[in-house]
Formats: sequence, C-alpha cells, structure tokens
Amino acid sequence: MEGASSLERACLCAQTCDGLKGKDIIVLDVYDITPLFDYFIITTAANQRQSHAIAEEVRVLMKRDPSHRRNIEGKDSEWILGDYGDIVLHIFTEEARETYDLERLWADAKKVDWQSFKADSA
Repeated sequence: MEGASSLERACLCAQTCDGLKGKDIIVLDVYDITPLFDYFIITTAANQRQSHAIAEEVRVLMKRDPSHRRNIEGKDSEWILGDYGDIVLHIFTEEARETYDLERLWADAKKVDWQSFKADSA
C-alpha cells in the first residue's frame, strides 16, 4: 500500500467495501473540482453493524500507508466518514444516502471504474 497512488488506494478501498457487501459502490474523481482531496468512495450499508465493519476494514487497509492521516467520524450515525487525506470514504444507510445525495452534489465528478482495477498492481 505504501507508495500506491491515490487512484490505486481509492480502488482498493472500494474493493474492500465490495468484499464486505457494501452496495452501490462508486468512486468519484474530484481532483479537478476541489483542491482538498482526489477521490470520494461512496457506499451503502444495510445497518450500523455493517457500516462499522466496512469502516474498520478500510481503516486497517489504509493503515498500511503511514503517510496519510486517518480519521473516522460519525460512528454512531447513519453516515460514517473516513478521511484519508486525498481519499474520503462515505458509508451511508440507504435513507441517509438518499437524503444527502452526494452523487448529485458532485455530479461534475468523473466516475472511476474501480472494478477493473487489479489489486495486485498496487
């Protein structure tokens, strides 16, 4: 993981979400839209237990790259946000995802084909 590009780390995060049965996973390239970060990963969890499992597994994954900060907010809410510097992970319940509708708010962002990314290339 150390030395992997932002894109590689974002795709690995999305694949981790997928492995834990996150639904409707998208990766948005926001590099040209905001100077604050490069990628958003958005996923939906069926319940709070699944949200916590996804957040923890991504935290463990991202811990392998010590050069990026790690902060998780909202562990007791319907929206968990993982801040990994250039990558931000959003884990929503279905209702919260509809309410906040980040896909619409960031509609100018390009979608990344994270499923085609090969994990062994990182």
